[in-house]
Amino acid sequence: MLTKQQLSEIKELQNKCEQFEPLKLKLNWDMLASREDDKRNDFLHYENGKLVGFLGIYGFGNKVELCGMVDPEYRRKGIFTKLFNKASDEIKSRHFRLILLNAPASSLSAKGFLANIPHQQHMTEYQMKWEGDKAEVEESGVTLRKSTESDVELEITLEVACFGFLPEEAREFNQQVKSEGSDEFYIVESEGVSVGKLRVGRTGGEAWIYGFAVLPDYQGKGIGRKALKLTVAKEVKEGYPVFLEVEAKNANALRLYESCGFQTFHAQEYYELLQ
Repeated sequence: MLTKQQLSEIKELQNKCEQFEPLKLKLNWDMLASREDDKRNDFLHYENGKLVGFLGIYGFGNKVELCGMVDPEYRRKGIFTKLFNKASDEIKSRHFRLILLNAPASSLSAKGFLANIPHQQHMTEYQMKWEGDKAEVEESGVTLRKSTESDVELEITLEVACFGFLPEEAREFNQQVKSEGSDEFYIVESEGVSVGKLRVGRTGGEAWIYGFAVLPDYQGKGIGRKALKLTVAKEVKEGYPVFLEVEAKNANALRLYESCGFQTFHAQEYYELLQ
């Protein structure tokens, strides 16, 4: 578990790196602040008592993502390679089907590192912010309610059907995200039938929507649009700017989000590490 001092040092390093290059690092702050004690997920490198390098491991069921940074003044010294090797040793002791290195699309330093390791491009992810004029709610039979223990099997079914998890991976991931952090979990209902899910994480004064999914048999009926508008209206009313992420290749979801007032402001690249 990271200490408050370490979290502060990581944030300071992130700010310095983002000022040096026009990029936005995806460090998953909700996860950083709620790490489990029994797993080593964070690797820090100090020079003369100053944090100059960081690499985090983020597990998402069947896959693991790595994201890190090095102080611009300390680059080309092999620091990131050392952190990467340590993280790789840790990852080998776990069971992940997919290992991804996350890098901002505009990061030249990330591309330089990738040139020296076996990899292939996996996907591009757009980070989007709601820029609508007014958070409107459509009158409909779609509602949101807080998830309960009895909804776990539905949530697992949705992870398998919509995000490619295996059942046991989905169950483990469900337990993980609910035990870490303070995200709020919601079930989407249409005419009283539970058909979808999403969760909302609030960090740094922002609200992020994650894991938004509707059962395949209920897709294309406007349920997702109505549920999204309900969520946006709720968060905007409470004073939060609203964000979400979507794969660039998911054209249907991208069109839905854009039609509801979301605009892309940044892109993240994901590269699959080849063993």
